[in-house]
Amino acid sequence: MAPELTTPVPVLSSDLSQTLATQVRSPAALLQGSVLALIQFDVCEEIKLDELRKIFGARTEKASFKHQAPGYVRYQRPPVEEPLDPLVLENGERLQGEIKYYDYGVVSLIFELPFAGDWDSLVKLSCRWTSDTDFESLAVRIVKQRLERAAPALIKPYIGDWLQEDYFIFHVCEIAGAPAAADLLSSQGDRIAQVVRGETAMLSEGERQEVLQSRMSYYPSDLAVIGWNAAFIYDTEGGAETAIQLLQYANSQLLEFRHYDELLTKELESVYDFLEKGGTGLWSRWRTARAASKLHTVLLDVSELTERADNAIKFLSDMFSARLYKLAAARVGVPDYKDLVQEKLNTAEDLYRFMVDQFNQSRAFVLELMVVVILIIELIWLFRGKPL
Repeated sequence: MAPELTTPVPVLSSDLSQTLATQVRSPAALLQGSVLALIQFDVCEEIKLDELRKIFGARTEKASFKHQAPGYVRYQRPPVEEPLDPLVLENGERLQGEIKYYDYGVVSLIFELPFAGDWDSLVKLSCRWTSDTDFESLAVRIVKQRLERAAPALIKPYIGDWLQEDYFIFHVCEIAGAPAAADLLSSQGDRIAQVVRGETAMLSEGERQEVLQSRMSYYPSDLAVIGWNAAFIYDTEGGAETAIQLLQYANSQLLEFRHYDELLTKELESVYDFLEKGGTGLWSRWRTARAASKLHTVLLDVSELTERADNAIKFLSDMFSARLYKLAAARVGVPDYKDLVQEKLNTAEDLYRFMVDQFNQSRAFVLELMVVVILIIELIWLFRGKPL
């Protein structure tokens, strides 16, 4: 475990921290809930979760879903999670946090700050957190501390800066008057759209509609509005766990597909450079065998890893959770990056076949040339051996 942070961490500015401190203590607040900051890093190719549990003594997360479906919705390899030491803000408020380790190499941190206030305060809070608040340096330090101990469980750890994804969840569990989701959208749709976009200014009607069309409800009393960088959730503590877990999973998938996209881009550039520098010449084609073999290895690795990340969670009959995940994945951009990766996999496969064909043609030519040379030698010896 990392040493407890006893020095206040300047996560929020002093004025906003003081405002939040006053709001949380206010019994007449219109809204009650919490703000969650999600920071994820792609740190290695794979994490041995069983080995990690032995090292940390951490618990395995179980999928938590709104309605009973434990036998139908499950993680294929449940992530390992452990609590983080509280982070103390300038005003004395403490952020609770936890860290999760996914088997496909993603480490996910989530920090939670209680909130109470009115809609204007929530809009300002959203703008400040999505625009000005920087958890990156703090999160990197925490992850590095954990990974020093977790080194035996990491397979092919990445060197240098890690790919990162940030996401913010504004969870409101209580609203004065307990409005239904439809009434809430009708009366506060503008504010909800501002929260999801992180904007203090009123949005246009078209942008408001674009934001609010990405919404879902299971009961009349709950609501989830999903954006690309933030989400608004109106639900109980237990009910909101479904959306929070699925948003974590969707963002971890986005991170993985971003990594595969960069990996394939670099590999394809390397192959193109090789071909441009004479890789298609008659004799240089012999060198394509090694390049083709390397490319094929990357293809197999990426295909295996993308399948693992894509199938990490199963929706066998829980249609609501499946639809909620599909919406979350679409909004954060998972399908777009997945399509990019698939296109580059197809391109790499075509290049691999082309390089193999080039090598086979060169080998066939050399074999034919050798046969001709042997025939010429035999003819020479035949004619030289004839009596004059």
